[in-house]
Amino acid sequence: MKQKNILEYLEDTVQKLPDQVAYTDGTKALTFQEVFDQAQAIGTYLHLHNHQNEPVVVFMKRSPESIAAFFGCVYAGCFYIPLDEEMPKARMELIIQNVSPRGLICDVNTKKALENYSYQGEVYCYEEIIETKVDQTALSAIRERQIDTDPIYIVFTSGSTGIPKGVTACHRSVIDYIEALSEILQASSKTIFGNQVPLYFDACLKELLCTIKHGGTTYLIPKSLFMFPIKLVEYLNQYQINTLCWVSSALTMISGLGVLKKMVPKYLHTVAFGSEVFPVKQFNLWREALLHARFINLYGPTECTGMSCYYVVDEVLDLEDTIPIGRPFPNRDVFLLGEDNQKVTNNEVGEICIRGTSLTLGYYKNFEKTTESFVQTPLNTCYPELIYKTGDLGRYNDRKDLVFVSRKDNQIKHMGHRIELGEIELHTNKVDGVSTSCCLYDQQKGKIVLCYMGQADKKQILFSLKEKLPRYMLPNKIISLERMPFMANGKIDRVHLKEEHIDNLENGGKN
Repeated sequence: MKQKNILEYLEDTVQKLPDQVAYTDGTKALTFQEVFDQAQAIGTYLHLHNHQNEPVVVFMKRSPESIAAFFGCVYAGCFYIPLDEEMPKARMELIIQNVSPRGLICDVNTKKALENYSYQGEVYCYEEIIETKVDQTALSAIRERQIDTDPIYIVFTSGSTGIPKGVTACHRSVIDYIEALSEILQASSKTIFGNQVPLYFDACLKELLCTIKHGGTTYLIPKSLFMFPIKLVEYLNQYQINTLCWVSSALTMISGLGVLKKMVPKYLHTVAFGSEVFPVKQFNLWREALLHARFINLYGPTECTGMSCYYVVDEVLDLEDTIPIGRPFPNRDVFLLGEDNQKVTNNEVGEICIRGTSLTLGYYKNFEKTTESFVQTPLNTCYPELIYKTGDLGRYNDRKDLVFVSRKDNQIKHMGHRIELGEIELHTNKVDGVSTSCCLYDQQKGKIVLCYMGQADKKQILFSLKEKLPRYMLPNKIISLERMPFMANGKIDRVHLKEEHIDNLENGGKN
């Protein structure tokens, strides 16, 4: 019988592997039994304090304990909102104002930090509430009332107005995702994940929930190690981590700095990547270093519960190739719509749209934005059927695999031509000596600005681009960076780049 509640994964696994480590950062660890016991204690405590069917903030350091707190909220019939003291204060304030939670779980490290925020609700200290005596009768009654469309979590994505949007996911969509992902990753009780993203991003579901489903182990890799790639690979080897689900830029950082020539993560057998296009030049370095590993490109928006497409890279790629995002996960329909709201076929570009169980419940306390993004499919005029329009552009290649082209908002009109900035980045990343790049548009001056990181010379880059791109697509300005700014989830921080290299100049600053 298919699960209707994610906690069934934990309850099944704790019966089989109670003493196996579930989550650890290399120093502190929780076994499945400890996760189970602490989550049930937290669930009981929240119930005793009259929290039900409501959001509860988990404001803790990234740790095994914070994950147990997530499950504790679900045991209480609530849904969790993961926050972290590394998040910008202004963003946290906006989230707290949007949600207006009555309860917040902190730890001894974050409790003092709360004094700097405007939160006025109840504060519960993790170290204290896990001592609560479990009330199985109360937890059973809560479970009986829960259904698979009840929310599990809210994670906040960036909003075009500057206000974060709270994407709300339920048991049904998350279970559908984890069931499919587990098969694609070939996860088992021997899977050892290395988690890279902060826990306030839905990308962490790959590790957290596959772990409780199969009885594997997840290592929460310290953020500081991503500043020292050699030490990062040493960490992967020390703990025999065999599966990664990272953003492409995190992998590029390792290969781009030549680390794989000095040291190889020798236990890796599965490397899944996504969120950004993985430059083929950098991908090939990983492929050459790990000849027997499986490489999987994943694609999907938060609004559709994690990933929606996958592509197992099983062929040799030339620098001119683009790694496809492939085909839909089971029980999803992913298709392209053109400007006429009709399906796009062949090699034409269209907007990537998704329908199916994977669609989340929408944006918390924002019905207007929800109805803008989750819309009736124009392909069905007979009954209500929602799709999510991703804002991403794609096309099909000759093998009928889907290929990501760019964001719709990354498309510009320059010198009378419609240009995809992602195409300029794609060709820049192929240049020897370039590890990563980001292309921006100065709307006021009508100039294309290319930022890159690596040892390549600007003239060399421009010469190479002239061979690949028409004249109107050539960057008007090329900027070499010692370090590319990245957001907490590992994606390139385009807003920061724009503020630093375009907005600042327009306001009289110097570059």
